[in-house]
Amino acid sequence: MPSFLQQILFLILPILGAITVHEYAHALSAFKMGDPTPKYFGRLSLNPIKHLDPIGTLVLFLTKTVGWARPVPINPFNFRDPKKGMLLVALSGPLANVIFGLLCAFLYRSLKGLPLGFFDPLLIMLRLSVVINLGIALFNLIPVPPLDGSKILYGILPKRKDYLLLKLERYGFLILLVLVLSGVIGGVLYPVIQAGVKFLIGESL
Repeated sequence: MPSFLQQILFLILPILGAITVHEYAHALSAFKMGDPTPKYFGRLSLNPIKHLDPIGTLVLFLTKTVGWARPVPINPFNFRDPKKGMLLVALSGPLANVIFGLLCAFLYRSLKGLPLGFFDPLLIMLRLSVVINLGIALFNLIPVPPLDGSKILYGILPKRKDYLLLKLERYGFLILLVLVLSGVIGGVLYPVIQAGVKFLIGESL
């Protein structure tokens, strides 16, 4: 059983990887669709430091499944279709985490059977990467601002309903904090993440 310090050390790379993949996907998809804003603000980068949010990262270290990074600044009016552009950019982050999680699961299964003890730390980090990437993907699909789910909802809702999300945006972070700290989000997401991990690597959390 790894010590507390070892557990923290094992978490660093999986967390940085998941956050970077998520935010870089947002920045790249926005840039590819004609918005230079992420590049202007230095977010079209694989440097994790440019994407970290102190509170969101701390929450991720504590929960291993729930957390967030600094939102990538975008200007939807640079897209040919602002609503569709917002929808695609919002989807790209969770999708990138799912793909990265699948890759980590494949590597985990490939290396697990090898009788080489020095792979153990790598296996622990790959397993954590599967958990964290699934967690971040699912968490970000919650339709509460500033999470991706709210932007996906914005892209789906008819324009006459946009005001509902704008009203919610004022209190979004507070609502999110209450849901996280009260354990409501963890209680809902944990069984789904557990089922996903079991399916991908054949092990329970």
